[in-house]
Amino acid sequence: MLAVLAGTVILHVIDLILLLISTSANAWKTLKESSYDLWYNCQLRDDQHKCISVSNTDWLQAVQALMVLATLFSSVAFIVFLCQLFTLAKGGRFFFTAVFQVLASLFVMSGAIIYTVMSPDKSKEDGSYGYAYVLAWLAFSLTLLSGFIYIVLKKKE
Repeated sequence: MLAVLAGTVILHVIDLILLLISTSANAWKTLKESSYDLWYNCQLRDDQHKCISVSNTDWLQAVQALMVLATLFSSVAFIVFLCQLFTLAKGGRFFFTAVFQVLASLFVMSGAIIYTVMSPDKSKEDGSYGYAYVLAWLAFSLTLLSGFIYIVLKKKE
C-alpha cells in the first residue's frame, strides 16, 4: 500500500510540474525566429529576443484561464489528498480529490483544444507546436490517469 501511495504522490507532483511548465513556458508554437506563448510573443531580432504581450483575444484569454484553473485545481487536489490521507476513514475512497483531478484534466484538454483550433499563423507551413504545447497534452493524460487512480484508490490501515 505504501508503494501505491508513493507512486500516486509522485504522479501528482509530476502532473503539477508539467502544468506549471506548460502554463508559463514560451513555446506553445514556434516558427523559425518566433515563439508564441499564452502570455508573450517573442521574436529573435539582431541576436536579441524581443517579447511583446499577446493581444487580448477572447480565445487566448480562455486558454490562459483554463490552464491557470487546471494548475489551481490540481494543486487543491494535492492538498485535499494529503488531508484525506490523514482524516479519511478506513476503506474510504478519495472521491473529492478525484473530482478535482478530473476537472483539472478537462480544463487542460479544453485549453489545448482551443489553442489547437485557434493558434496563430496556422497558414505558415514552417511552424510547429512547441514543447509547452506537448507538455500540456501530456499533463492532460497524466492528470486524467491520476484522477482515475484516486477514484479506485481506497484507504487502508
